[in-house]
Amino acid sequence: MEFSAQQIASILEGEIVGNPEVSVNGLSKIEEGKTGTLSFLANPKYEEHIYDTAASIVIVNRSFEPQKDLPKGITLIKVEEAYSCFAKLLGLYDQATAKQPAIENGSHVADSATIGKDVYIGAFAYISEGAIIEDGVHIYPNTYIGDNVKVGANTKVFPGVKIYRDCVIGSSCTLHAGVVIGADGFGFAPNSENNYQKVPQIGNVIIEDHVEVGANTCIDRATLGSTIIKKGVKLDNLVQIGHNVQVGDNTVMAAQVGVAGSTKLGKNMMVGGQVGIVGHISLADGTLIGAQAGVPKTIKKEGTTLLGSPAYDADDYKKSYMGFRRLPQILDRLRELEEELKKIKANNP
Repeated sequence: MEFSAQQIASILEGEIVGNPEVSVNGLSKIEEGKTGTLSFLANPKYEEHIYDTAASIVIVNRSFEPQKDLPKGITLIKVEEAYSCFAKLLGLYDQATAKQPAIENGSHVADSATIGKDVYIGAFAYISEGAIIEDGVHIYPNTYIGDNVKVGANTKVFPGVKIYRDCVIGSSCTLHAGVVIGADGFGFAPNSENNYQKVPQIGNVIIEDHVEVGANTCIDRATLGSTIIKKGVKLDNLVQIGHNVQVGDNTVMAAQVGVAGSTKLGKNMMVGGQVGIVGHISLADGTLIGAQAGVPKTIKKEGTTLLGSPAYDADDYKKSYMGFRRLPQILDRLRELEEELKKIKANNP
């Protein structure tokens, strides 16, 4: 597919500086730009690359003013936010290259399942009894959709995803390869013989609209009720969400986060990689948690930043860390003071 600068500017409501007829048929990073490709510049630290890029069209912020001569023939499209506009184009490209509606040979669709319009179901996908697949859904090969599962309109379910019975997936969601939704929560009760008896997990998982779940992430079903992932949540790869957890709107988590059962996470949180959050606590809206932190207790104040393990207020953590880094010098000084004190005592019996 080929697009002119004029067509791209129309989509982005941008201002063209250069040749409106120049066309591109691919995308590139600014530092790897090639003739016939479209790139973007949003971060000022990459500005040096725009002066020697071979990209034919570059999307820039309206505030961008070249500090030296640009490459001959380059066309700029000035927009309000270069990064978000480039992301919009990537989304359009993704839509244009998506699978066409079809039910491929080798897939299984139960007679009682309901399949909407413009749905793609790849080979060896399994759609169970009572499942509802709404309009525009893409279900890629080797995927399992359990009994009575509902998948909302325009959601993408990539290869190898497993969605257990009775779970609900919202509209315009993305579940990447290997995701498991609705496996049993980690519920076991010790008995008098120090063995563990399984507690049946009879709830489900509800994922609301516009949620993205990274590869090999697992979201456990509730013991009773629902594990709930609210609208707009973004989960990275290899995240573990325990049973009966609630994750608030637009909260984001980096890779390898683990959230134990029955914890409630607020809205607009940002959780760094490898964070561990204990069960049966709640975290206020806007809480920020640094990578590898361990969160052991409820946080009530909105916008709190946590660092460390166990995690506590970031300002206190930084002060403590400064002291920790100076600990060898502090110990040396303490030994010196002890020696001086011994001498004083020896001279003053």
